[in-house]
Amino acid sequence: MRILVIGGAGYIGAHMSKCLAEAGHDVVVLDDFSTGHRAAVRWGRLEQASIADTAALDRILGGQRYDGVMHFAALSLVGESMLDPLRYYRNNVANVMTLLEAMRRHGVDRFIFSSTAAVFGEPQADLIDELHPLQPINPYGASKLMVERLLSDCAAAYGLRSVALRYFNAAGADASGLIGESHNPETHLIPKLLRRAAGEDSAVRIFGDDYPTPDGTCIRDYIHVADLSQAHLLALQYLNGHAGAHVFNLGNGTGYSVREVVSAVERVIGRSLNVETASRRPGDPARLVASSERARRELGWQPRIAELEQIVESAWRWHQKPAY
Repeated sequence: MRILVIGGAGYIGAHMSKCLAEAGHDVVVLDDFSTGHRAAVRWGRLEQASIADTAALDRILGGQRYDGVMHFAALSLVGESMLDPLRYYRNNVANVMTLLEAMRRHGVDRFIFSSTAAVFGEPQADLIDELHPLQPINPYGASKLMVERLLSDCAAAYGLRSVALRYFNAAGADASGLIGESHNPETHLIPKLLRRAAGEDSAVRIFGDDYPTPDGTCIRDYIHVADLSQAHLLALQYLNGHAGAHVFNLGNGTGYSVREVVSAVERVIGRSLNVETASRRPGDPARLVASSERARRELGWQPRIAELEQIVESAWRWHQKPAY
């Protein structure tokens, strides 16, 4: 199959491109390099363009037949979305509409969308399944939920087949060492800690130690980026036999507090780190832990790198010698 990977120069998109290529698919990466890295585009042909550019989308989608599109081009910083919501709705919703319209013009009817646990808002259960109420508490989560609803409407109106995969916290790096997580600025906890360990960043801050959790810090569910990629591949296969719009949660089902993550990183690197405490960030729920039973049952998905220290170790190998 020929797959267009939107945002394929980014962290998850690059890992997905590698996964697709190794599975025998023809990969085309579309990226505008607003946040991605040219050095991360190692699998497939590159088209440098923005999905806001209708003419570019028509040129690319009209130039050859595509069997599906995967989208990894969202803005994804919760705090930033609170400060500049219009930018998030424009990029994460309006630009996806532009993409879907172009796909419809050119007869592309399969779409895999990277959604987020932020669509749920404050959790009402220890393990969050797909039936959990959808009440996002920040514009980032709201923008992703808007697209999920858009995909459901497009399925009913146009026959679009789609899967939205609700990530919890992606982490880790490919075992090859060729690609890994590199953001500027870096806001994710594990890479921030590892960059500090590598001497690249100043002290790391814990945002809030007064949450209703055992140690007062936020609890999150971490999933290795290679396991995420495998879920996307299975979702693509799933659409061969399933019409309509579908959603799946992706996580390991185990929650770790910020302080537990700091301890795991310290064990991996073999020394302690300077960590400061700051006030809470707006829009951060206390706990987000997934139930991925639907993905296991319907997609046949099973995480292969489930232990937190395994995830951290793979990321540490990357951060000791990053390729970009």
